[in-house]
Amino acid sequence: MQRIAVVGNSGSGKSTLAEALATRLEIDHTEIDGVYHQADWQPLAEPEFVGRIDAATAGDRWVVDGNYSAVRALIWSRADTIVWLDLPRLVVLRQIVWRTLRRVGRRQELWNGNRERWRNFFSLDPQISVIAWSWQRHAHYRERYSAAMNDPANSHLTFVRLRSRAEMRALLASC
Repeated sequence: MQRIAVVGNSGSGKSTLAEALATRLEIDHTEIDGVYHQADWQPLAEPEFVGRIDAATAGDRWVVDGNYSAVRALIWSRADTIVWLDLPRLVVLRQIVWRTLRRVGRRQELWNGNRERWRNFFSLDPQISVIAWSWQRHAHYRERYSAAMNDPANSHLTFVRLRSRAEMRALLASC
């Protein structure tokens, strides 16, 4: 594992695991959300977004986390390992609710001055609420990454499918 992409549903623990892997392996970590989300939650223009991810994955050793279609082919063409966090939907829901409450309550800055808002917590609109997004997209990510694991075009990749926090800890312990 030298060039690692960590993928999975929002709230599954991608950034936490990716950061821990990077620390253990002493390699660079890029949180793709932090590149994409500019001030006031404005998206970075796609050419610049792709350029920044291109630069972040140009080296021999790196970890990135995120599910952005605009850069998936680039990342996966360079990666050697895909770590897929496939935790049960209710586990992810619990994690994302607590994470959102913590971030809102502490007024935690995420990226480029952005903070989650109370209205995001209570909204059922997946375009506003990361909780609603996570709930609605769970099956989509499971289908996407299950198909990707079985796609011959990805035969150059090692897939590591983690279904629990215990499996995440075991992966970290093995590094």
